[in-house]
Amino acid sequence: MTRLEQLQQMLTQEPDDTFLQYAIAMEYFSANDFEKALGCLKSIIANKPDYLAAYYQTGKCHEELKLFEEAKNIYKKGIELAQKQNKTKTLNELREALFLLED
Repeated sequence: MTRLEQLQQMLTQEPDDTFLQYAIAMEYFSANDFEKALGCLKSIIANKPDYLAAYYQTGKCHEELKLFEEAKNIYKKGIELAQKQNKTKTLNELREALFLLED
């Protein structure tokens, strides 16, 4: 059984576990399946908009899919959330990602 299959099986037992959903998205990302990863991440943000980690990865998926305006928009939303949550490290990562896109 692959790691993805294990995570999916765990998710059937804990369908509301946001971390498991995120881990599945990251498995898709690692496999270069950016569309599936993006779908998972968008679902996380829709259901739990305060899940900060999803914003950076959603932006990265958009970048991989050459959806640069969408990437910029999600990074900006993530920056706002990181400021509200006082998460300096994530804030800096999001700002750098946005800067590199706008440069």
